[in-house]
Amino acid sequence: MRLDKKHIQHHNDEILNAHQRRFDFLSGEHGGLGKVVQKLIDFQVAIPSWALGTGGTRFGRFSGGGEPGTLEEKIDDVGLLHSLNASSAAISLHIPWDIPTNATAIKQLAASHGLVFDAMNSNTFQDQPGQKHSYKFGSMQHVDRDVRAQAVQHNIDVINYGIELGSKSLTVWLSDGSCFPGQLNFRKAFQNTLDCLKQVYNSLPGDWRMFVEYKAFEPNFYSMTVGDWGQSLLYSSKLGPKAYTLVDLGHHLPNANIEQIVSLLLMEDKLGGFHFNDSKYGDDDLTVGSIRPYQLFLIFNELIDGIEGQRKTTLDKGAFGWMIDASHNVKDPLEDLLQSVEAIMIAYAQALLIDRPALEIAQNNNDTASAQEILQTAFRTDVRPIVAEARLRADAAIDPIALFRSLNVRSKLVKERGAKTVATGL
Repeated sequence: MRLDKKHIQHHNDEILNAHQRRFDFLSGEHGGLGKVVQKLIDFQVAIPSWALGTGGTRFGRFSGGGEPGTLEEKIDDVGLLHSLNASSAAISLHIPWDIPTNATAIKQLAASHGLVFDAMNSNTFQDQPGQKHSYKFGSMQHVDRDVRAQAVQHNIDVINYGIELGSKSLTVWLSDGSCFPGQLNFRKAFQNTLDCLKQVYNSLPGDWRMFVEYKAFEPNFYSMTVGDWGQSLLYSSKLGPKAYTLVDLGHHLPNANIEQIVSLLLMEDKLGGFHFNDSKYGDDDLTVGSIRPYQLFLIFNELIDGIEGQRKTTLDKGAFGWMIDASHNVKDPLEDLLQSVEAIMIAYAQALLIDRPALEIAQNNNDTASAQEILQTAFRTDVRPIVAEARLRADAAIDPIALFRSLNVRSKLVKERGAKTVATGL
């Protein structure tokens, strides 16, 4: 389904005056909002192909209908999101769930929506039909050399698919680990994994990057072979300058200081990017900003301080991978993704309003109360009109979800695709 520009224009015309009043008020309170708006326009977040269908739990999955059953339909859905918010100009594919059978045609379809291909994602956490060796006891860590070779070859195949599509990065997440003490030799598992990652790393084109993702638990609950940011940093440091750590906001133990992790990875030039989501207990894959919006704001505070403050660059120059990894069972997946992108843009806009010179003075004077006030003043600012203004100037919808609902998009997708469709890979 493609969105007619006249629908966006009509939607914007109806609420333009109210929006303008709110934006003008903020402009009077904060100088230089034009620069903030432009940074938001430039900032793009990749949509994962696996989040376009209804997510699930271990006990069930309840599709809302109209899910994309092919890669082409997934690209159409991301194009629809991008036309609504002008902030979703990339799609991140998962292989083998979304293998392109005709790369040229797929690239042309994506380009017609204004989309490019972000990081490619490999899968050695599932056994696929016809697969020769099982990953039940791990993939790259496995004691069997043939299993490890199979995992390496899969990742090389993913790189080759990415080359055809114009991607420039590979995300490797390994479910490898152990469920019981004594099951695994930790050092051998680490070395096996490192040796396999080196083979994949050596297959990267010169302008590619590898993101090593970590996870504290699940599916293994005693140990994970890439279990935290320190282990990921160790792998990426040993691999070389094209390897980086990827931070998934849900892949941490409760109360982990993610913003400090981000700061230190930036300092070491090893932050590759993010999988944005939110969580209450663990890897819950909840809508970004739905549980801990202040944490998201603090992460962007560290990003801006570490990048724009020290390196005199911006967050939108392609140095990082910005991807969503949220998927849930009870929401329309397209509405969920619109909300997630909105939450990311809000946190970024709030962080851009921080009075950084004043914050540095407070920090240097050990003025804890002032530092807290400076941060919370920016966080408590309702920046939604700024985010909406960025969409308006980019010819997108002032209120994407309101337009999505007023056009009955989900009902139309159900009519086009059926009520019982299931997104590939889910």
